[in-house]
Amino acid sequence: MFFAWLKRFSPRGLYGRAALILILPVVTLQLVVSVVFIQRHFEGVTRQMTLTAAREVQLLLQDVAPARSPAQAVETVEPLASLLQIELRFTDGPAPSALRRWYDLSGLQVIDTFERLLPSLRAVRLPDDHVVMLYLETPPGVLEVTLDRRRVSPSNPHQLFVNMVFFGALMTLIAFIYLRNQLRPITRLAEAAEAFGKGRIVTYRPSGAVEVRAAGNAFLDMRNRIERQIEQRTLMLSGVSHDLRTPLTRLKLGLSMLDDAEAEDLRRDVDEMQSMLDEFLNFARGISEADPEPVDPAALLRDLVEDFARAGKPVALVAMEGRGTIPLRRLAMRRAVENLIGNAVRYGSRAEVSMMLTEKSLRIRVEDDGPGIPPAQRSEAVKPFTRLDTARNQNKGSGVGLGLAIATDIARAHGGVLRLGESERLGGLQADIVIAR
Repeated sequence: MFFAWLKRFSPRGLYGRAALILILPVVTLQLVVSVVFIQRHFEGVTRQMTLTAAREVQLLLQDVAPARSPAQAVETVEPLASLLQIELRFTDGPAPSALRRWYDLSGLQVIDTFERLLPSLRAVRLPDDHVVMLYLETPPGVLEVTLDRRRVSPSNPHQLFVNMVFFGALMTLIAFIYLRNQLRPITRLAEAAEAFGKGRIVTYRPSGAVEVRAAGNAFLDMRNRIERQIEQRTLMLSGVSHDLRTPLTRLKLGLSMLDDAEAEDLRRDVDEMQSMLDEFLNFARGISEADPEPVDPAALLRDLVEDFARAGKPVALVAMEGRGTIPLRRLAMRRAVENLIGNAVRYGSRAEVSMMLTEKSLRIRVEDDGPGIPPAQRSEAVKPFTRLDTARNQNKGSGVGLGLAIATDIARAHGGVLRLGESERLGGLQADIVIAR
C-alpha cells in the first residue's frame, strides 16, 4: 500500500517495465560509485596534494617576509622557486577577486585547503585546468604565486565519468537486447491470446524460457479444448435442429389439408416451433460461419436498416460517426445487430440505430422506447433461454430467449462486449455492442 502511488508513474508495457528494472539499478549504482569515489578519492587526493603545495608556498613566504622590496624578495627566493617549479611576481594594486568555474568540483577542496593553511592568502584563481594562481599579502606587497594545476589535484577527472557513462550505456544496451529476446516469447503469447479472444486463430509455437514454454503449451491446450467444445455444441444443436425439421414439415403438410378452425391454432404452434428451431440454429452457428474480414460498419448498418424499413418496421439510422473498416465476421455481426433491432421493434414502437467508429473502438447502439430491462435483471437477460416476464411483455411476440445471448456471444467472439442500459433519448432499452480495435 505504501508504494501504491508509484503505479501511476510506472510504465504499463512489459518492455517499459523491463527497461526501468534494468536501467534504474545501473544509474543508481553509477551515482553511488561517483559520489563515493569523489568523496573518498578525489577529495582526499586533492587535499593531500594541495597540502604539499601549500607547505612549499609557506617555505617561500619565510624568505619573502624579511625582504625590504619586491625586487629583493624575488631575488632571494628565485633559486628555491625555480627548484620547486613555482613562478613568483609582485602585482601593483590590491589582489584580484577569486575565480572558479562552476563545474570545477575539485577546485572547492583546493581553495579550502589553501585558505586554511595560508593565513595571508587573499584570493585563489582557477581559470582553467592548467594553472593555479594564489595572491598573498606580504610585507613587500601582493605576491602572485603560479602553480601547475596537476600539483594540487588529479588530472583529467572527467575521464572517470566518461568511462562510467559509456560502459554503463554499452552494458545496458547489451542487457536490453538480451532481455528483449527473453520477452519476445511472452509478447507473442499475449498476441496469440488476444487474437483468440477476438475470434481469430493465429499460428503460435511455444518458445523461450521453460516457464514461458509451459504457459504457451497450457494456452494451446486451452485453445484446443475451447475449439472442441464450440464444435461439439455447434454439431449438437445443429443436429437437433436439423432432425426436428423433418417431423415439423410433415406436421405442416398434414395441417395444410385441414380447414377447420382448430387447425389454425395448431398451425401457429408449428410456426412457433419453426421459429424456435431457427433461433436454436442461429445460436449454434454463433461465429463459426466465416473468418474476420475488413467490413465497413456504416454500410452494414445502412443495409440492415433499409431491410427493416422495407419490411415496414419503424427503424431509423440517427447518427454515424467515423469512417473506415474493421475486421468483423459480416454475417455474425449482422445477425447480432438484427437481433437487437428485432427486440427493439418488438417491445417498443420504434427503434433508433447509431454508430461511432474511432481509432480505438467500434460502438453500435440500438435504442427503443419500450419498457426496458431493470438494472438488476440485465445480467440475466443476456443468458441463453432467459425470458424476463416482468421486464418485457411476452404478448408482443414469441421468442426463446436467445436474441441477446446470440448478440452477447458474437460481441465476445470479436473481443468486445454487449452493454445494456437505459436510453436517454427514448427512455427504453439501450443496447451497445462495443468492440476494441
